[in-house]
Amino acid sequence: MPSSLSGRTVLVTGATSGIGYESARQLSERGATVLVHGRTPEEARAATDRLIAAAGADAARLRPVSADFARLEDVERLAEAVVRDHPRLHALVNNAAMAAPERHTLTEDGNEIAFQVNFLAHYLLTNLLEPALTSEPGGRVVNVSSSLHRAAAIQWNDPQRIRRYSRLAAYAQSQLALTVFAADPRVTAVSVDPGICATGLLPLYGHEGMPAAEGAAHVVHLCDPSTEIVNGAYYDRSTRVAPAAAATDDRTVKRLTKLADLLVGHTA
Repeated sequence: MPSSLSGRTVLVTGATSGIGYESARQLSERGATVLVHGRTPEEARAATDRLIAAAGADAARLRPVSADFARLEDVERLAEAVVRDHPRLHALVNNAAMAAPERHTLTEDGNEIAFQVNFLAHYLLTNLLEPALTSEPGGRVVNVSSSLHRAAAIQWNDPQRIRRYSRLAAYAQSQLALTVFAADPRVTAVSVDPGICATGLLPLYGHEGMPAAEGAAHVVHLCDPSTEIVNGAYYDRSTRVAPAAAATDDRTVKRLTKLADLLVGHTA
């Protein structure tokens, strides 16, 4: 029988579908208060309503929140609201992700869109939520990453991939950056590859995937305070394995922090 998460508050980004939605459902079933993030207020509310109606979730433990991760101003607004309304945040699930588009696309902030949505927005959100995540011992961050990070390289001189763009390379770069970020010492964080699931990102991996609920179970397991974690650890589903070498290299972590701070306009 899974342990109760009653009294714990968890923010799940990208919770309107796929692994994010299923993570929110499972966390709620185990008694956690879940902040259900969607790109718009309407999407977040619809997901919350669906959790209540279809999954039987307790309405009192669900809070819709919204931010478009293609707009860093939205991320800052979300963080301010969460810190104000939930000064004790026990876990943050950085799950929201998009496949890089066929054509090279920059956000209004000037960043390649997959790099911003999949990594930079989560980097900024995590840092702004640090007061809530560290308000008491045990706060943790779970980055939903991908095995594709192993085939990636961060283009330090051209992170926006303006000179040479490939949608798969851009997506993989965003996942490597998210995995490297787990080793940042400011908050306790881990990364997890939840496995190939039948979600909107499935075309990047193949034609068949397991139910999103199975992938979400690995995410929720890492949110459980009874699960001991080590900062920067990487999990292939339920098994701790070594990530790509770059993900635990101190120089890479520091270099990425410097780059990310520059791109989000945030000084740590």
